[in-house]
Amino acid sequence: MRCPRIPPAAAALLILLACCTSLSSRAQSAPSPDAPPTSTVPDDEPVSTAVPTTTLKVNVNLVSLYFTVRDKHNGLVSTLTKQDCHILEDKQPQNIKNFSAESDLPLTLGILLDTSGSQQNVLPLEQQAGGQFLRRILRQKDEAFLVTFDVGVNLEQDFTNNASLLIRAMDKAEINTAGGNGAYGVPGIGQGPVPTQGTPKGTLLYDAVNQVSNDKIRTETGRKALILLTDGEDEGSVTKPAQAIEAAQKANAIIYVILIADRPFYGYGPFGYTGDVQMKKLTEETGGRVINVGNNGKKLEDAFGQIEQELRTQYLASYTPTNTKLDGSYRKLDISCPGEGLKVQARKGYYAVGDIE
Repeated sequence: MRCPRIPPAAAALLILLACCTSLSSRAQSAPSPDAPPTSTVPDDEPVSTAVPTTTLKVNVNLVSLYFTVRDKHNGLVSTLTKQDCHILEDKQPQNIKNFSAESDLPLTLGILLDTSGSQQNVLPLEQQAGGQFLRRILRQKDEAFLVTFDVGVNLEQDFTNNASLLIRAMDKAEINTAGGNGAYGVPGIGQGPVPTQGTPKGTLLYDAVNQVSNDKIRTETGRKALILLTDGEDEGSVTKPAQAIEAAQKANAIIYVILIADRPFYGYGPFGYTGDVQMKKLTEETGGRVINVGNNGKKLEDAFGQIEQELRTQYLASYTPTNTKLDGSYRKLDISCPGEGLKVQARKGYYAVGDIE
């Protein structure tokens, strides 16, 4: 088979085109001397921008307990170690993973001030001693808030580490009976029938504990304590005592009650003073305690001093419970530190609801 003959003019044109193409190719592949180095990575090779991730995911239900220990002379003990203490959950021994004496961990503190009619004569004492306490205990990494309760529950000062703001709010607190300030409007003193549970509203103590536990401190981390300044009497709360205790336990809050009462106030009616009974249960179940100061200003100052010392002389023990179910059930706790006359002050249990501190 013979190939077709290409005319001389066409052959010359083809040769010219081939030369131009070759020059163009060399121009594209030869970089300029001033150009940056050319990457040798193929264009289609992806460059990873992902942040390295850990290959181990830990999901542990860790229970953390704050507690104090006193000796037979009622002095605080601060030298115990992990080997000195034992924890039972529902009577089952638990393996303590972490144990430390804590004196400087951040503190979240709520002051709940009773401003019902029965506190008319002791409110000035509370304001003075409470202000001194706040100036002493608050540090830069701490935070506190102030709530008053009477016929309502009122946030007077939100979270702050500024003691002056808290003291200013406390000093502005007034007695409120919904019938005029002071005892004048209190039912049972010439102003209507003796108070009964639910009506009329006069001292919403359990409502205050419930609301503060759920709305203010449940999402906070670390050490949390509520200090109630009250005579312990509740009038009109929707929340029952057991519900208030449960809310505080779920918030992992220690409750202290400074029982301050103008006792003559209760001599005018057929109902007696019974607040200390329920307050004892409220505090013991959450790891705190009641300090009864009557209407004595010096005892009130001492009570604040005791609470301050306890909050700065705590132990923190953590463990992973043998019962790993997060079923919302209540687990009973028993912490013991065997030793001559040693007494542990800790909460009596917790609810297995997950993300436990």
